[in-house]
Amino acid sequence: MAKADKRSNQQLASQRVLSEHIIGMLKRFKILAERYRNRRKRFGLRFNLIAGIYNYELLC
Repeated sequence: MAKADKRSNQQLASQRVLSEHIIGMLKRFKILAERYRNRRKRFGLRFNLIAGIYNYELLC
């Protein structure tokens, strides 16, 4: 039972690492690290653009 728990914890940790890296990248762009002070309508657009830049960077 302990081996199965260890395997499931390792799988969960590997998935969590990926999401933590993405959150860290968004904090580097300061969109999540600080209060967003621009127009709220454009928050989604900017967030998606930054995510697109990051995805493009992963492909290269």
